[in-house]
Amino acid sequence: MLGLMQDWPLTVEKVIDHAKANFPRREVVTRSVAGPITRSDYATVWANAKRVTNTLRARGVKLGDRVATLAWTTDRHMEVWYGAMNMGAVLHTVNPRLFPEQIAWIINHAEDKVLFFDATFLPIVEKIAPLLKSVEGYVILSDRSDMPKTALPNATSYEDFIAGLSTQAQWGGFDEQTACGLCYTSGTTGDPKGVLYSHRSNILHAMMANQTDGFGCGAADTVLPIAPMFHANAWAIAFVAPMCGAKLVMPGPKLDGASIYEMMETEGVTFSCAVPTVQIMLLNFMRENNLKLSTLKRVAVGGSAIPEAVLRAYEEDYGVEVIHAWGMTEMSPIGTFGKLHPEHAKLDHEGRIKAKLKQGRAPFGVELKITDDEGVEKPHDGKAFGRLMVRGPAVARSYFKNAGALNEKGECLQPCGFFDTGDVATLDELGIMQITDRAKDVIKSGGEWISSIDIENIAIGAEGVANAAVIGVYHPKWDERPLLVIEPKPGAQPTKEQLLKYLEGKIAKWWTPDDVVLVEKIPLGATGKINKLALRELFKDYRLPNTQAAE
Repeated sequence: MLGLMQDWPLTVEKVIDHAKANFPRREVVTRSVAGPITRSDYATVWANAKRVTNTLRARGVKLGDRVATLAWTTDRHMEVWYGAMNMGAVLHTVNPRLFPEQIAWIINHAEDKVLFFDATFLPIVEKIAPLLKSVEGYVILSDRSDMPKTALPNATSYEDFIAGLSTQAQWGGFDEQTACGLCYTSGTTGDPKGVLYSHRSNILHAMMANQTDGFGCGAADTVLPIAPMFHANAWAIAFVAPMCGAKLVMPGPKLDGASIYEMMETEGVTFSCAVPTVQIMLLNFMRENNLKLSTLKRVAVGGSAIPEAVLRAYEEDYGVEVIHAWGMTEMSPIGTFGKLHPEHAKLDHEGRIKAKLKQGRAPFGVELKITDDEGVEKPHDGKAFGRLMVRGPAVARSYFKNAGALNEKGECLQPCGFFDTGDVATLDELGIMQITDRAKDVIKSGGEWISSIDIENIAIGAEGVANAAVIGVYHPKWDERPLLVIEPKPGAQPTKEQLLKYLEGKIAKWWTPDDVVLVEKIPLGATGKINKLALRELFKDYRLPNTQAAE
């Protein structure tokens, strides 16, 4: 027997339809690529998205075709986002921080038909255009008046692209499992893999992400997604904000501390989200200029583990609640939130800080478990390490075009039906998860595992340290030992002795790095995370001191 409820497919056009019907004049504020702050609203975003749909249809784009963007987080990007998705095309957000050759490879693999891009990226697009096999038209997200000169074939300004178009356009009418968005992994090992989201998964994920113990946003909030729209759906904010009616503040291309602070204060931002490297830039800017935050209440930090110094700065110095989040592109991306459990209420301040440094518990819609290399489940005691496995309605079961398939169905799932995240983690009896490392980054010393993440997050709090990374380097007796790589703050020159002294008592003694190296800049990947692959290559011939006696 089936239920007798209405058939209301979970397709994303309903999100912007809802915002237009219930919050038409709620602002969408953007720092434009041209420079000035522009002001729009959900009704205008809805209308322009309709015009985008009409033009795409007129150009022959149909259900399932891929439409690419190479763009910052702006109102125009959002209009293209909904204009393509709502007609059944697949919106492919391309990460502009990848190498041009990678961008070309990804666009060709996706077989994108139209490429929308900000003028910032014109040199990249002109360079790769001869390599692009499927792109039939280029749209620069600019006005007619500031359209740059270009020899790109079939190039037009965004203003001309939608000019004079009707807002009467058919949206929806297809199955909720229809493909909706495409985002490629960063490809640190092998070619990037495409994660193909469905309408249903995007809707469910946005509802999961905005639970009270998640982002918890409402119509009274002003939301600033510093996490860009080309990073796994801007962590669902482009769906969450119009879904709940929050004012949306789009930072555009300026993600430096001064620009972010200005947007936060002038627009009254109450909630924001970003990776730790951006949070550190903002905090450093505020400290250097003796500034405070007058409206910000909550900040979500994810992408990599939050350093303790960042958590303490927000909560102790600025009175801002930190929501430690974890996830990955293949999870849409939210996997856990570090909100305190009711049982943490009895802890003192230091105990609560320690609890919030963990990645947290899964929202409804995500299942977690840890296993050994043979797939045997490990106990949830907060001590046993294991490979972190995930399952849920917004978790990938296959990659686009069956890349990385593990079975004859083309799936990337383990035999148990879960997705292997590649992370090593613990789970405790309350379901609270803590990442101890990436499986490929864990340091294996004398048959035991050392967490590079734990050491990094402590070291970054030392005086004079701007960023810290830990990698395993060869040791003739122990196989690997940790090397601490430090990027000093401008003008600072912390010593090995000072840094190792700072770590004393904060980590197990046998975890203590065997050496410390200062570098001008720690390399970051396309998503703002520390590029361990580049570091390992840089130090591949490095010899730890005092190893000759062991050889």
